[in-house]
Amino acid sequence: MPNLTEAKIRPASFSFASAQEVEDQVPAAKPAFAIAEDVISRLNLCSNVSSTEKENNTPSYTFPAPQPKLESQWREMEWTDEQKASLMKTVSSYRPSCHEGTQARVLLLGPVGSGKSSFISSVQSVFNGRVTNRAMVGTSSTSFTKKLQSFNIHGQKGEDPTGLVLCDIVGLGGGEMTALTLHDILSVIKGHAPEGHKFSADQPVRSETVGYIKKPGLKDKIHCVAFVVDASKILTYPKGLGTTFRLLRKHISDLDIHQVALLTQIDQICPETAKDVTQVYKSRIIQDMMNKAGDLLGMSTSYIVPVKNYSSELKLNVNNDVLLLRAVDHILQYTDLYFQDNAPQHTGPKNDLGI
Repeated sequence: MPNLTEAKIRPASFSFASAQEVEDQVPAAKPAFAIAEDVISRLNLCSNVSSTEKENNTPSYTFPAPQPKLESQWREMEWTDEQKASLMKTVSSYRPSCHEGTQARVLLLGPVGSGKSSFISSVQSVFNGRVTNRAMVGTSSTSFTKKLQSFNIHGQKGEDPTGLVLCDIVGLGGGEMTALTLHDILSVIKGHAPEGHKFSADQPVRSETVGYIKKPGLKDKIHCVAFVVDASKILTYPKGLGTTFRLLRKHISDLDIHQVALLTQIDQICPETAKDVTQVYKSRIIQDMMNKAGDLLGMSTSYIVPVKNYSSELKLNVNNDVLLLRAVDHILQYTDLYFQDNAPQHTGPKNDLGI
């Protein structure tokens, strides 16, 4: 069986071995661990895209013919300063239930250019009161993030940090240098991967990795996974991506980790929403793309929320802030389910009832 550094990349392959095969290790005299060849196949999501398409990097979506708006929102939303303040208080005061001192760690996982880093910066911008780029962002075809980075979302000036940590890793796809495997993703979720680990084909997460966490505690693990997909690319993603997402979700679900999804770039597919984000839940185009995102990810649309990240803007917009904060609140609801499911079972002293 080939070891991880010798195996050849099979671009068209998206199949993984079982989780047990991923974890199997061989004696120390041999390579640190052995994995079936299909497991170490890179999640190269650009493999089914021609080189011409990559080079041109042309817009992946053109606006369809205008469609009449829905008469009412298909999800209830309040677009007010009061709602923003309420959501900010909810997020900033959040602390994981039943686990004092632990922060909620959420892993953002998605294709290169889907908006993971932009989402982190956008959320932090809301609390900073101005647009900032805390997580550096690359181009739509190249992943700027190369390592595991954890961003503690800070509260408003003078307030304590929130109980939320957003974790960023290299995007799926984007060429052979991405080097992201199922093994590495699961190592991050299980808490074995050290902060700052740089993902590469020759250095997978293993026991010899500098800083490797042999016995991760609750504070080291991921408590929820948020998939991030670009609404303007849903129709042009490689055919194998849907299979990849389903296999990822299966292995992550086996770890009892709840998953949600963010649909980014909604302003790129709906002119009305681009002008006024409050129209997001009246847009038939976005509603339809939400359904397509659900099909791609293999999940109900009730787990998916649309967001508009800050990109070219220099000032915040209260309505956009509300949409971002609602997305964070959505993530925290599912994150807290992890802590509820893993709440410590206290067995107090038996009462002497005199029986």
